[in-house]
Amino acid sequence: MPKITASFFVFFLFLWPCYAEQEDIREQLIKSIHEEVITVVDGDTVILKDQTRVRLVGIQAPKLPLGRKNFIKWPLSDQSKDSLSDLVLHKFVTLYFGGQKQDRYGRSLAHLFLDNGLWVQGEMLKQGMARVYSFPDNRAALPEMLAYEKKARKTKAGIWALDYYQPKDQTTAERYNNSFQIITGTVKDIAKVRSTIYLNFGDNWRDDFTIVIKSKAAHEFAKATMAIDNLEGKKIEARGWLKSYNGPMIEVTHPEQITIIE
Repeated sequence: MPKITASFFVFFLFLWPCYAEQEDIREQLIKSIHEEVITVVDGDTVILKDQTRVRLVGIQAPKLPLGRKNFIKWPLSDQSKDSLSDLVLHKFVTLYFGGQKQDRYGRSLAHLFLDNGLWVQGEMLKQGMARVYSFPDNRAALPEMLAYEKKARKTKAGIWALDYYQPKDQTTAERYNNSFQIITGTVKDIAKVRSTIYLNFGDNWRDDFTIVIKSKAAHEFAKATMAIDNLEGKKIEARGWLKSYNGPMIEVTHPEQITIIE
């Protein structure tokens, strides 16, 4: 009997930091409904028993076609859906909000927690079955999510074992226009035109990769104590939708889209 008690105590001590951290995350959020998950749509969307459709805010899982014509499913999309199903299907979850509560499709933008305290977003990132995907009106718990993603990338868990999801060098960015990417490179210079800031990564701003930061976003950088001027000469990675505008471009709307590498 003493041996069992000691083993349980060791097990409890092992789990405690994890659950304590997740309790801290919930303190940043607003608690909402408690309901059963009856359908898993894909790796980041579920339907509850009351028919609420929930988009797991802050992450992006590999995409399935879901009826979209000529849509090619992303690598590991089936596995990501299976991972989320294993976590939540036919289980009760509590929704927590940290920003905008609904998207334009009427889906609830929520963090999900199981009754045992497990944070579903954190677990999907930990398994490498999703990546961080953020918006300026939903930034709660982003540092924690980025930390989970960083660990998964380090061990090449799940999607991070595939070139498809790996960060792309800024010199090849143009190949990936019109997709969500993580782009790495060194900021060559910084220019400001009227109220918009441009981080240039090459000699020719008309062709090379650029990060665009508009005035509203620049204020968020100031509040986050990330000085944009200090990014010159730094190697960074930026995540977001890659578009073509005088070469490949990502518009950064909030500081968490940028990580300083060195």
